[in-house]
Amino acid sequence: MSASLASRPAAALRIAPLSSRFAAEVVGLDLRRPLDDATKAAIYDAFVRYHVLCFRDQHLDQDEQVAFSLQFGVLERHTLRNRGKVNPLVHVVSNLGTDEKPSGRVKSTGWHTDKSFRPEPSLATILHAVTMPPDGGDTVFADMGAAFDALPDDEKRALDGVRVVHSWELSREHDRVKPSAEEIAEAPPHAHPLVRRHPDTGRRSLFMGQHCSHIDGRPFAEGRARVEALEEHATQEQFTYRHKWRMGDLLMWDNRCLLHRADPNFDAARHPRVLHRTCLRGTTPL
Repeated sequence: MSASLASRPAAALRIAPLSSRFAAEVVGLDLRRPLDDATKAAIYDAFVRYHVLCFRDQHLDQDEQVAFSLQFGVLERHTLRNRGKVNPLVHVVSNLGTDEKPSGRVKSTGWHTDKSFRPEPSLATILHAVTMPPDGGDTVFADMGAAFDALPDDEKRALDGVRVVHSWELSREHDRVKPSAEEIAEAPPHAHPLVRRHPDTGRRSLFMGQHCSHIDGRPFAEGRARVEALEEHATQEQFTYRHKWRMGDLLMWDNRCLLHRADPNFDAARHPRVLHRTCLRGTTPL
């Protein structure tokens, strides 16, 4: 891709919806090159509007992905560490075992929003396809603003002021993994509003997912059941977008108003699925 593409004015970019619900593709940029201010503004406006952006035909190494990500904020540290020589601000998402062969296991298949257990949960996740199966391995997103809007008015009122505890320890236990004492100390639980306002639009959305443990101040079983019922409502097909990856795709999505999950709809014991992830730090949910 020529250098001239990166210097084109923002008006020359093509941003096209990927579904009737949300998500859009961005064509006409080489993300290995710095963005001018107008282009950054156009990208961020589209990010807020569409929630998921897909940049087609990108071929970034880890350092280039970090450089692109830093143009939109501060990068968040990762709780789990990578093996081998990996940029510490990049997390490798894969189904590979310690022998670097497909393990048959796909992680992050439960609905979640990244780093919601942090005091300042992630603003955005940037995920770059490095090696993908010939078919499948999709990522699915659910619009928590649309899900909140669809609730009855009396239920919306009942959720005002409700806070939920987000726990990395519980999330790891869902994956049948016992976190270390160091991990727990590095990522202690935090309570956040169950309904948060988007800092850019003011729109209200549900804020929960796999890292969400229970409702603060209520009996655990009762609060857990309520959260699970809301998640079942919020992840109905009418609120979702399924991204079928192409090689060279780089996704950037808004963790403040979405849940997402990996779909293990491929032969994970035969085909590798490897992606590089960076996360931008957000703000305290309100």
